[in-house]
Amino acid sequence: MNKTLVIMAAGMGSRYGGLKQLDSVGPSNETIIDYSVYDAVRAGFTKAVFVIRKEIAEAFKESVGSKFSERIDVKYVYQELSFIPDGSSLPQNRTKPWGTGHAMLSSASEISEPFLIINADDFYGADAFKKAAKYLDGMNPDITDAALVGFLLKNTLSGHGSVARGICDANDCGILTGVEEILGIKKIESGRITAENREGLRDDDIVSMNMWAFSPRVLDFATSYFREFLAEHGNKLKSEFFIPIIVNRLIREENLSVRLLETTSVWHGVTYREDKPEVEMGIKGYIDDGLYPENLWGKE
Repeated sequence: MNKTLVIMAAGMGSRYGGLKQLDSVGPSNETIIDYSVYDAVRAGFTKAVFVIRKEIAEAFKESVGSKFSERIDVKYVYQELSFIPDGSSLPQNRTKPWGTGHAMLSSASEISEPFLIINADDFYGADAFKKAAKYLDGMNPDITDAALVGFLLKNTLSGHGSVARGICDANDCGILTGVEEILGIKKIESGRITAENREGLRDDDIVSMNMWAFSPRVLDFATSYFREFLAEHGNKLKSEFFIPIIVNRLIREENLSVRLLETTSVWHGVTYREDKPEVEMGIKGYIDDGLYPENLWGKE
């Protein structure tokens, strides 16, 4: 089955201090995006849709998209503040788009088949893409269906500051029952994990890194939910419409069952600029182990 990869690359990168989507981490100037696309191609994805901002479009296409356009069909869409449902209105003085759910809706014009949506600045690993691809291959695109690839919390922390993570709850059958956004997560010197708004976090808690597999039908619900979200929260300048808001409501209203797919992949990311050397070291280790070539898009 044809599968689309949607990559959310419109983030501001405020904590990182730059456009981390375009920052190289591999020996041949590969970005994290390069490794995600490479793993996706190996897992059978046939199309990549990049959600970007107009002001970085030219640099993005030249430094990222041009590398692999012969290996996978590449499309670009823009996440713009003004992209809202008919009948909704923009609040004055808002400058920032509406979050990951809004990014997903911004890509809807390019989605006609089961799709996987990810963050541009997260290194997910080959096993994560294989698990997602296998699920998508068995998906009926005409029904509302979804899965989440979950990572161990201990493998998703930064040594250079706190992070926000979606903590997953699931039943005994491996069906997701909810995702709670937890802020300010960090590991302190004692080895204990602390957070701003939750106690008792454990190393082996399963977390969402925004690696969601969806059927196209989910977009219809998301559009309706976004319209209602804007009516209730649109006047709040910092309100955001996250993918977990969509998923939690679909679960609550029994319109969706979400399979939780646990992966053996170790996550790497650059939440802070100080994280970059650790990501580079991790990738070098994978190359030394033969998991990736030194030049992803050159001769292997």
